Amino acid sequence: QVQLVESRGGLVQAGGSLRLSCAASGRTFSNYAVGWFRQAPGKEREFVAAINWGGGGTDYADFVKGRFTISRENAKNTAYLQMNSLKPEDTAVYYCAARPWARSSRPGDFGSWGQGTQVTVSS
Repeated sequence: QVQLVESRGGLVQAGGSLRLSCAASGRTFSNYAVGWFRQAPGKEREFVAAINWGGGGTDYADFVKGRFTISRENAKNTAYLQMNSLKPEDTAVYYCAARPWARSSRPGDFGSWGQGTQVTVSS
């Protein structure tokens, strides 16, 4: 498995931006697809975005399309989630996850998870 560590999240005002990073170690990062998920209090973990191992394909949840962008730099063993036009309903703990090769939107398909980072959007 690959080990993942998310960057610190933070508190941001509605309409603001934040970039999360996900640093990988332990295995060949370029062989892994990366997904971002989030979990708000009292809710199930939900899919946010995913990117293939080579970065050539991405998927987004409808509620972040046009606002969030997932990317990766395999040479740096790091994936990113750029979040723009943040809304209070984006408040959640954000997790990055990895699985071999192809991206997925299902949490159960991912075997490696970061510890999560809190993102809070104030109105």
